[in-house]
Amino acid sequence: MEPESLYNLLQPVKAVEPPAEEDLPNREKRKHLPATSRKDTKFEELQKVLVEWVNTMLLPEHIVVRSLEEDMFDGLILHHLFQKLTSLQLEVEEIALTAASQRCKLAVVLEAMNQSLQVETHQVPWSVETIFNKDLLATLHLLVALARRFQPSLPLPANVQVEVITIESTKSGLKSEKSVEQLTECNTDKDQSPKDVFDELFKLAPEKVSAVKQAIVTFVNQKLDRLGLSVQSLDTQFADGVILLLLIGQLGGFFLHLKEFYLTPSSPAEMLHNVTLALELLKDEGLLNYPINPEDIVNKDEKSTLRVLYNLFHRHKLKESADGMPRGAPN
Repeated sequence: MEPESLYNLLQPVKAVEPPAEEDLPNREKRKHLPATSRKDTKFEELQKVLVEWVNTMLLPEHIVVRSLEEDMFDGLILHHLFQKLTSLQLEVEEIALTAASQRCKLAVVLEAMNQSLQVETHQVPWSVETIFNKDLLATLHLLVALARRFQPSLPLPANVQVEVITIESTKSGLKSEKSVEQLTECNTDKDQSPKDVFDELFKLAPEKVSAVKQAIVTFVNQKLDRLGLSVQSLDTQFADGVILLLLIGQLGGFFLHLKEFYLTPSSPAEMLHNVTLALELLKDEGLLNYPINPEDIVNKDEKSTLRVLYNLFHRHKLKESADGMPRGAPN
């Protein structure tokens, strides 16, 4: 007999009953997962993948998730997961003991997560109330969004959908309505991240990466020389966004006001602000043809940093070539 997976060993077996009429205030709605939905094979597989992902991420901190419903509601594990994924520190108490302090901590953590996911609070299927009330569907939606953003290679089962019963308290009693809730998308070509030249370069010709990096370093140092700056390492010196912003300004012929960014960032949050601003400037100039997460730059992801710098390098090399053409020369 093969040993059971960590997920199967940790999951408690319990039945979840729909809310009674006296438990639901008038006009309030609450979702209920019937037993048939909970036993859906793909639904169980999704929970298994997410539980094992979270436990793997938090293994160095000796944190173990046993139940997505019971362990995530107070913000403690979500707090640790957010810091692990983004390397950002949140100013919240480590251990919140009362319900009020737990709810307050959860609100801070979810706000930071929504900002990193670049979504508005009213646009997402989770909230402080739903997570704090141990709503499994809301918790799954949140974890799926985090996984797709920060670890897109995680093999989430495709097209997971479950039947949900929405129960509403009315003056005449409880009213129920069935619907289908989509948790993961179908696997199509549109769902896959677009590939670019760096995907192929790192995969097929990794020995050429250093030559590309050296060419970009030379280009960058030529542009920053008038500021008395130089770059030796593309992998580390662009993580705080300062040199990237100065380079964009030099290439664009403008200077950013010092109030708009942190010239000497002292925290990951300030670094993230700088990098986010830089990427927004590049988008405005049409210089980003591949989606880049600002957190990847802050976390010194080599491929993401190279993508950004190569776009600058390529565009301005083309511009220099065009400017050097004799009048009347064809483009």
